Amino acid sequence: MSESHAIPGYTYGDVSQTTPLSLEELDLLKQTVLFSPEDERFLQLAGDVLGDQTEAILDVWYGYVGSHPHLLHYFSLQGQPDAHYLSAVRKRFGQWIIDTCTRPYDTAWLAYQQEIALRHHTAKKNRTDEARAEPIIHLRYILAFIVPLTLTIKEFLAAKGHDAETVAGMHAAWFKAVTLTAVLWSYPYVHTNEF
Repeated sequence: MSESHAIPGYTYGDVSQTTPLSLEELDLLKQTVLFSPEDERFLQLAGDVLGDQTEAILDVWYGYVGSHPHLLHYFSLQGQPDAHYLSAVRKRFGQWIIDTCTRPYDTAWLAYQQEIALRHHTAKKNRTDEARAEPIIHLRYILAFIVPLTLTIKEFLAAKGHDAETVAGMHAAWFKAVTLTAVLWSYPYVHTNEF
């Protein structure tokens, strides 16, 4: 994966980014999805395992999106996919895999999840890349995408020869982390005081 500072539109740690949630509220969400210190350890290991496989993972995920017109629709305008947009998002998506596994879930991480959420919503969709695409990704697909992101990652987690128990631990931690991020990305879609 390229250095994160060289990824256009990747603004992790930008001090102007804020989050509507406190770390205490994040902790309650982590408790709700059963995310533990053991999961943090498994995610760190997953980051080591997945680090040199991100392009292959993205090939699978982009193949999945590309084979489903209702998903490719969100990278398109009037049926025409925006190749520049797809390419720019791909670079950040690869970095998201690494960040999900290796970054501490602190204020900077929480603020960047809010930024990602806004980039899926009409609040900021298409602005980062000056994309020509639909103005929103509907929440139903953000939540539904938990399944393919979780099921397709297992073979990559198993690719480095870890025993079945370790692979299962990494996979469970990944599932919890993806669910947690999808919940956080739903924030802009929810009425004030209902999140």
